[in-house]
Amino acid sequence: MARRTVGRMNSHGQDGRRLVWAVVGTDIGPLLLAATGDGLVSVAFHATDAVRAKTLDRLAARLGTEPAEAPDAPLLAEAIRQVAAYLAGGRRDFELPLDWSLSSGFNRRVLRELATGVPYGTVVHYGELAGRVGQPGAAQAVGIAMGSNPLPVVVPCHRVVESDGGIGGFGGGLETKRKLLALEGVLPEPLF
Repeated sequence: MARRTVGRMNSHGQDGRRLVWAVVGTDIGPLLLAATGDGLVSVAFHATDAVRAKTLDRLAARLGTEPAEAPDAPLLAEAIRQVAAYLAGGRRDFELPLDWSLSSGFNRRVLRELATGVPYGTVVHYGELAGRVGQPGAAQAVGIAMGSNPLPVVVPCHRVVESDGGIGGFGGGLETKRKLLALEGVLPEPLF
């Protein structure tokens, strides 16, 4: 895999941060999970070789550190365990430190509200979520925040739906969104 070098990086980054990652197979396809010493920083869907290379290059550029594959790193191993338990129906909440450094401003406020205020088995409309963060009428901006979510599944953007009953968009694909909503009992099992 070709990697771009940013400045003079090392395995602990320009600011001493370490970035570890692993790809795990799941019922919704391979997921790439990445963590820093501050917490889980990224979850990427469809982690093929090409997606993995692009995601790791983006993380290296944004965080200023060369990613190291390390599925046994304690925080990463715990994140892998919790994601697997969630997808198997054995976990409803994630108890992981999260590194919010890949989001800021309005997007970060929306994602934090989503992470803490929309529990398992419930959905929220884009406009309702906008109102919760003090920006009524910003439903479209909430959609943009969902599309930029660096921590899907763990920060449950799949729980954000359209007010007219549609399920809305999803970076992992609509079939993945349907599966996650069905897992949580919000939708019937998809027919396919």
